[in-house]
Amino acid sequence: MATQVPPPSKRQKREAIETSRTQAPTASIPDGSIRIRFVDQSTGTSGTLPVLTVPLSQATTTNLNLLLNSLKDQLEDDAIPYRFYHGESPEALGDKEDVYNSLVKPGRVTAEEEVVLQYAPQAVFRVKAVSRCAAAVSGHGDNILAVQFSPKNSARMASGSGDKTVRIWDCDTGTPAHTLKGHTRWVLAVSYSPDGGLLASGGYDNEVRIWDPETGKQIGNPLKGHTNFITSLTWEPYHLQQEGRPRVASSSKDGTVRVWDAVGGKMEYSLSGHKGSVTCVKWGGTGKIYTSSHDKTIKVWNGEEGTLVHTLSGHAHWVNHLALSTDFVLRTSYHDHTGKVPPTPAEKLAKAKSRFEKAATINGEIVERLATASEDCTLFLWTPLSSNKPVTRMTGHQKQINQVCFSPDGNLLASTAWDNHVKLWSARDGKFLFTLRAHVGPVYMASFSADSRLLASCSKDTTLKVWDMRTGKLKQDLPGHQDQVFALDWSPDGERVGSGGADKQIRIWRN
Repeated sequence: MATQVPPPSKRQKREAIETSRTQAPTASIPDGSIRIRFVDQSTGTSGTLPVLTVPLSQATTTNLNLLLNSLKDQLEDDAIPYRFYHGESPEALGDKEDVYNSLVKPGRVTAEEEVVLQYAPQAVFRVKAVSRCAAAVSGHGDNILAVQFSPKNSARMASGSGDKTVRIWDCDTGTPAHTLKGHTRWVLAVSYSPDGGLLASGGYDNEVRIWDPETGKQIGNPLKGHTNFITSLTWEPYHLQQEGRPRVASSSKDGTVRVWDAVGGKMEYSLSGHKGSVTCVKWGGTGKIYTSSHDKTIKVWNGEEGTLVHTLSGHAHWVNHLALSTDFVLRTSYHDHTGKVPPTPAEKLAKAKSRFEKAATINGEIVERLATASEDCTLFLWTPLSSNKPVTRMTGHQKQINQVCFSPDGNLLASTAWDNHVKLWSARDGKFLFTLRAHVGPVYMASFSADSRLLASCSKDTTLKVWDMRTGKLKQDLPGHQDQVFALDWSPDGERVGSGGADKQIRIWRN
């Protein structure tokens, strides 16, 4: 009997398809040209950019990038990578695609008409998707409820746990650096100061504690005053701080927010006005403090005097979480992807201020956008500096929303909910883009990579997932945790993702 050749394996079939895909387009683009108009996605206008006639064979995204940079006089040193969108499509043209094969051939446009391409700038650097667990570190004796990387780099990460301790981890070696003891009940929140020099923690014992993350020692006495547990912590933005006197704000189930002098160890003032538990607090770059509450409202406060500016109403149930479009630059102050730290305090201040202003400026004015997520299954987008009416209401989730976060470039908004889904929205107008489906349990948290190209999410289903923001598709599935994953953070330098949950284990993921 003759030996039969085995059928091709899955890998061989995949390679054959990939080969045919990469070889085909170059030969199949016909002669001819197409007229292209570039429109800025953030303003919706072309400005002074002319309409260009481009040969079809040359109309690749790489060449369009070069063209747009030369039209804007951004020479090679200042060149910015752009992403191009056609029409209402939320999916951008791929980095290796061309106008003919992605738009003309499928019939979305004809070669005779003028093609309008919206462009959006991307980060100059690229973050690689995390794909493996580099360290699984035990040490905590109970559920891990909060994790956060230092803004300096991904070498240090703090975690808060139900075992009443805060731990600082050396992520380079995958070992515990310090165990911070003092809390008498569960630790629910940890937060690094924007310069990375201090760490605040708070929890079920109603106290806020300030630590030196380098030595693991507590600074001063615990900050007492709240009459119920601490729900979240936020630091005063670096460019607004008095030199040597950083302040931290804590929100609590007792319905108040207290602002503390972190070094002096005393309370500066209390913000009271909410009629229910305060779920989240954020300190904006213009000096405003934003708070969300179980009383269905969001309040905007003046951070200097502690007075109420206005109340934002609209949600029909508890407001669970809020996010600012400038969260990323406020968290990292003068630390950026270059890793260069300015030598003097004045230069640090100037860099932190310019990074905030660059991130918040739209059409020449400072606009800090606020997103709020609620038990009523909806999100609202606000511009609270200019109006107390919402920009838009975002519906689509089938169950309560846990968390909302902006991408570092301020263009995208991600929401995670009990309906097992992550949804992606345009942060400019709240337009729905994608539903990210792969989790089989409630999704607790999501965190963007520093270049805004990727998103990580963690769930009750024990996995982390990494998503591609261009296509809305799953990029990496990261199993490993033995129980639900409550806490997640992508380091500001893009190198690592940290996670923790009910299996009491910290996992560090990297490429």
